[in-house]
Parts: sequence; structure tokens; C-alpha cells
Amino acid sequence: MRSILLSPQGTRFTQAEAVRLSGSRHVVLLCGRYEGMDERVPELVGAEEMSLGDFVVSGGELPAMIVVDAVSRLVPGVVGRRAVGSRGFVCARACWTTRTTRGRPEFAGLKVPDVLLSGHHAEVRRWRRKTALARTLDRRPDSDRARGAR
Repeated sequence: MRSILLSPQGTRFTQAEAVRLSGSRHVVLLCGRYEGMDERVPELVGAEEMSLGDFVVSGGELPAMIVVDAVSRLVPGVVGRRAVGSRGFVCARACWTTRTTRGRPEFAGLKVPDVLLSGHHAEVRRWRRKTALARTLDRRPDSDRARGAR
């Protein structure tokens, strides 16, 4: 059993950590409120501290919900019939590529990129990979994927 205290001073929660937690039979998430909790509690239960980022919220409940969502979707059978680890459900450590809805190639003067309308699946995959990496470099230069692309 793993016990985790959600805390801004803990190690960073990542997709890799979500994968590790998904293999645990039992996970206990400890949530402090306002000023946290008595420091002896995590020590008594052997809890590790984990952080979702460099920000502070009123309590650990919202970060715990994020951990539960990120981990549970990796457990077989939780997210419908899709396979765990299927491309659409595993973080590629890059920002998602652009998304457009079907049926309207133009909306309010904004056009869907021609490649997405081409029907050429290999070209669409290449375009999506390329735009995802470019978006990651632009918007999340701190990510593992962006560092690897430099």
C-alpha cells in the first residue's frame, strides 16, 4: 500500500508516476486542509509527499481528484473498452495537436488545415506529430518532450 500526502513541497506528480501508481493494489491519498496537517501523521503512516505543481490551494482534495483521475484511467476497464495505453489515452509528453470538429471546414472565417481534409492518413499523422511538437516547444518548453527536441 502506498500512502501519499498531497503537498506543494512534495516530488512532482508526472505521467510516469501515474503509471507507477496504477500498478499499486492500494493507494491512500492524504489531504491537508488550509495550513496542512500535523507533521507527525505522514511520518506515522510512512507517506511520501507529492505535488501537482508550484501553487497552493485550500486543501488537498482537488489535487487528490486529479491524481485519482490520472491513475484510474490507466487501470484496465475503467475507461470503457479502450485499451490501457492506447494512443489517445496515454500522455505523449507533448502538448496535444490542434483539434477541429468534423463537418465544418470553415467557421467564423477560420479554416481547418487542408491536410486534415485530405484523407491521407499518413500525412495527417505526420502533421499532427509536427504540430504537437511545435506547440510543446512554444507553450511548454519546460516539458521532457521539448527538452528532448532541442
